[in-house]
Order: sequence, then structure tokens, then C-alpha cells
Amino acid sequence: MAKRIQFARTGGPEVLELIEVAPAEPGPGEVTVKNQAVGLNFIDIYFRTGLYPAPELPSGLGTEGAGTVEAVGEGVEHLAVGDRVAYAQGPLGAYAERHTLPAEKVVALPDAIDCETAAACMLKGLTVHYLLRQTYPLQGGETILWHAAAGGVGSIACQWARALGVKLIGTVSSPEKAALAEKNGAWATIDYTREDVVERVRELTGGEMCDVVYDSVGKDTWELSLDCLKKRGLMVSFGNASGPVEGVNIGILNQKGSLYVTRPSLNGYADTRERLEWMAGELFDMLESGQVTIDIAQRYSLAEAGEAQDALQGRRTTGSTILLP
Repeated sequence: MAKRIQFARTGGPEVLELIEVAPAEPGPGEVTVKNQAVGLNFIDIYFRTGLYPAPELPSGLGTEGAGTVEAVGEGVEHLAVGDRVAYAQGPLGAYAERHTLPAEKVVALPDAIDCETAAACMLKGLTVHYLLRQTYPLQGGETILWHAAAGGVGSIACQWARALGVKLIGTVSSPEKAALAEKNGAWATIDYTREDVVERVRELTGGEMCDVVYDSVGKDTWELSLDCLKKRGLMVSFGNASGPVEGVNIGILNQKGSLYVTRPSLNGYADTRERLEWMAGELFDMLESGQVTIDIAQRYSLAEAGEAQDALQGRRTTGSTILLP
């Protein structure tokens, strides 16, 4: 038997239950991972609340973790029992002591990267990779705006942008978070609780505005983000922390300067085994070189998953949060 978090109905953190189940045996093309650490992400809250529908209820939760391969299904050749591995995609159920998932979604960990670090950065780091290296392939010299710059994804983005020679302006909600984002490499920060974001962007850029805005907030910052772009700039809406963007008249992109907009996701980029290996390889290179370090600022037990999600949703966290089975 193994412990896991599941929910039988959508709602607040109280719907999460810690139960014991018999772990599924890996089928053809699958592996079972004994988790040493599990990543916490906003997408987990989207599933718990029903913003993103789970395939069925009751359902497990979470897609990110790291640990050791405990069992291997037929046809799996790139992994073996005992391998240290990490994953960021696959079926819901990572909030568990053991998780069975397709082997093609699992990558081997380099010796230099421990499981807690991997669980804290796989989904976030791969997200930063596709945003900075693929959605808009930054060359260096660009100016970008990044909302929630002191969070788990933002902390990695600040460091990666600095390594690329990109000026990242980060929005934050407190002086402490501003200091953290700047320590991580943000070129400048804006405290949106007391500053006008658009006006500060205009001041910081000398009226040029930004090449790209990366917005994981959603509904509350949609128009503000568009107003921070230069003509023909790109709006990258990759999250819904305040709710989904709805009822948009596409003509607003013309009115604000022939803008572009995209709504990407990790699954749309890490869509083949080869692409996942390439993306993970570049992430691991950044970690091993020290250009990106991972701040695990919060650790919770599996039983405290609801408390951890509440802290994340309430913006009371910085850096990355992990669950320890």
C-alpha cells in the first residue's frame, strides 16, 4: 500500500484527502517511480477547483516529482529499476509515495542534481525553457515584463533571462519579493501594490516598452499587460492565477499596436520524447553550471498538501515549494 492525495469533488483545500491505495503495476511503456519529493504548482489548484477538469473523480493530483524507478513495464529501454529520475507531465497522481506513468515522460537525473531540486524545478524549469527559448527565442538585448517574478517560475526566469543577456522587469507584491527577484537577476522590479505598472514600464524603458510580456496571472492583468508592449510586441498568457481571460475582442490587438498573443502550455512544446530530452538537457545544463539555482523556500508533508496549496494561492510563498512523501 502507498499513501496518496486524492479529491472526489472540486472545491477548496478541504476536498483533498490522504488515503492509502495499492499502487498500479506498470503496463507496457510505463514505469513506477518511488517519489522522494513532489513539486507544487498552480496548475494543481486549477484541477482541484475544477477550472481544469480532471479526467475522472475521484482523482489523484499533481504531475511533477522525482525519485527512483521501482518497477519497469514491458518495452521500456531507456530506464531501469534503481535509476534516479524526474518528471513534469503525465497523468494526475504525483502527490503520492508512488506514481505510475508513461516512461516517455520520465528523464534520468544527472548525478549532480538531487531529487528535491529536481522536483522543485522540472515543471517550472521546462516552462521557462519553452517561454524564453521557444515561444519567443530571446537573443539577448530584449526587454521583457514578467509577472510574479519572485514565485517559483519567476525565480528561474529571472536567472535564465540574466544568463541570456535579457532585461527582465519583474512585478512583485512587496519590497521583500522585489529584493528576491533582483537577487535572482531581474533588471528592475515594480511593486504593483503601490506603483502604476504601465507608467513604471514606460519610465524604465524610456517610452520604448517591452518586446514580450509573460503573464501567468490572467484576467486581472490582461489589458495592463497589453499596454506594456511596444508595437508588434508579443503577449504570452501562460496562466490563470486570477481566473481565465474571457470575452476578448481580438480587435484590441490592432488598437494597441498590431500586437501578437499566444496561450502556450508545456504539453504543446514537450510533445515528443526527443523534445523533452532536449529541453530537460538544457535545464540540467543551466543547473549544473550554476547559472540557475533553485530556492526551495517551503517544504510540506504529503498530509499538508491543502495547507501548501492555500499558501501558494494566497501568494504567501516565494521560490519553489515541495511536498515530501
